[in-house]
Parts: sequence; C-alpha cells; structure tokens
Amino acid sequence: MRAMVLMRPGEPLKCSDMAVPEPGPGQLLVRVHACGVCRTDLHVVDGELERPLLPLVPGHEIVGTVAGRGEGARRFSEGDRVGVPWLGETCGACRYCRSGMENLCDNARFTGYTLHGGYAEYTAADERYCFAVPERYDEVKAAPLMCAGLIGYRSLVMAGDGLKLGMYGFGAAAHLLIQIAVHQGRTVFAFTRPGDSEGQAFARSLGAVWAGGSKTAPPEELDAAIIFAPVGSLVPEALRVVRKGGVVVCAGIYMSDIPAFPYSLLWGERTIRSVANLTRSDGDELMEIVSRVPVRIETQEYRLEQANEALDDLRGGRVQGAAVLRVRRAPFSP
Repeated sequence: MRAMVLMRPGEPLKCSDMAVPEPGPGQLLVRVHACGVCRTDLHVVDGELERPLLPLVPGHEIVGTVAGRGEGARRFSEGDRVGVPWLGETCGACRYCRSGMENLCDNARFTGYTLHGGYAEYTAADERYCFAVPERYDEVKAAPLMCAGLIGYRSLVMAGDGLKLGMYGFGAAAHLLIQIAVHQGRTVFAFTRPGDSEGQAFARSLGAVWAGGSKTAPPEELDAAIIFAPVGSLVPEALRVVRKGGVVVCAGIYMSDIPAFPYSLLWGERTIRSVANLTRSDGDELMEIVSRVPVRIETQEYRLEQANEALDDLRGGRVQGAAVLRVRRAPFSP
C-alpha cells in the first residue's frame, strides 16, 4: 500500500510503499477512504510531541470501511463504515480506566502518534475504539468529526452550561462546535487572528453573534471560553473577558507557554482547565448528536500524496474549516 511516512520529526513526510497491516486479535483492517489533517498531526511532525513511533504513519481522523477482521473481532462486519479516532488503546486496569477517565490512562496508545494512523491506504485499529459514522456525512466530511469534533465536543462539555461562550482559534474544531453550541441555545463569540476578516465572516456565517481579534474585548462578559489555538498567551486574554466563576478551557494537546499574569485575572473563582484526549462515551454522544443535528462541515481536500502541502497550509493558517486527505481505494482481498 501507499503511505505518507514520518521518518524523523522536523522533516517532510516520505511517500513510501508499505505492507498492508495484518489485523491482530480484536482489530479491524480498515480501508482508508479519508483522513483529516489535524493540528495535532502538525505537532507530531514538527517534533513538539515527544517520543512518537518512528517510522510513523500519521493521521487520526480516519473514515473507511472494514476490509478484514482479526481473531475475535465481531463488533463490525466487513464492509461496514467506521471512524478511527485519536484514542487507540487503553489498559483498562489503571485507576483512570477503572473510574471512567480512560482518556487519562497511564498506558494509552494513540492513533497516528504511538500507533500507525491513516495517512495510508489501510490501517489496523482496535475495534473497541472505533465508531459507526452517521450516514448523512460522506467520508471527507465525516473525517474531521474523529478529532476536531470529538475533542471539541469534550471541550464544550467541560465549558459547562454557560450561555455566553467564547471560542479562540476558529479552525476545524471551532467551526464544528459552534453549530452544536448554537443548537443548544448558546450565544457564541468568535476570536480569530487579528485582522482575519475572512475568518471572522466565516464564524458569523456559522452563527457567531460577534467576531473579532483575539485581543479585542467582546461586547458582553462571557460565561466560558474555549481556546482551540495552541497559543499560551490567549489564556490571560480569555480570563480578562470571562465573568467571575467562569471557566477557560484549553482544548489542545500542545500549547506554547502561558505567560505570567496578575492574580486578579484568576481571582473570583475563575477556573483554567485542560482537555486531554477523549473517551469512548464522548464519541458515542457526539455521533448521536451529529446524526440528528445537521452540522455543516467545511473541508479543504488534498490527495494522499499532498499530505506535506496540507500540513504546510495548516501551519500557515491557510485552511478554512478542516483539511482532509482523500485516499484512493486500492484493490485488496484480505
């Protein structure tokens, strides 16, 4: 099969021929139809996330069909459409797994980071961590749901029930979650890079009542804010516009250093919290929501061989919505 492979962090991916993986016990062989290009992929490729599997096939927003099953895999049938997310495996035995917080598992493994991912024609995945994908979305539109959607949804839950919500960094996750937030009856304020009039117009088209630069104060005090951009300096900016008792949620797996800020910004029982990974229950909840709430998913499509171009466009802020690799289907008989 063809795959885009990371040989060494900081270097471009290499287009390579690899053997089609053999699904192990409890695993599915998935024929990849589409794979989203996530900012976390960028952190892995650029070396900001340490100790990846090397060589590595990145990609963890995978939608494809079951092409084969390993011993004991019975949850899905061959030909079923499945989504493969970031969380690829947990131990099931640590205190986090036992208490419903498998996203914090000490021994977790992650798709496209410590497990091979979806920048390839095939991948193998533990069937317990795969999801059925709502039929209303084609494979390219569905791919961003597997991380931008899932991590964004967990972030939205962590933001609490406040009705006035800010979103910093209007990319793949925010453009999905704003629609769910508006459906829930929330009022959303979008924060973009200063001067990004196109991004601000995009946010308003999806339901934001106000859109402005990240250092601009919104017209109303916020109950909560979600920071999707990996920029630590946004934390004090968000604290400045959140009411007492409000929460600032840091949604990324990586963020640059948070600068020192006066205690007065935190005082008043404001809370800063991070979101780490996802749980399978997050996925089940999101798939149910998007099966009945029509979410407009904006994508910028690339061929598999254009993965480096997609990553570079994401790095340079040239993607509106979500970047997705469409992977041609290779003939294979497992």
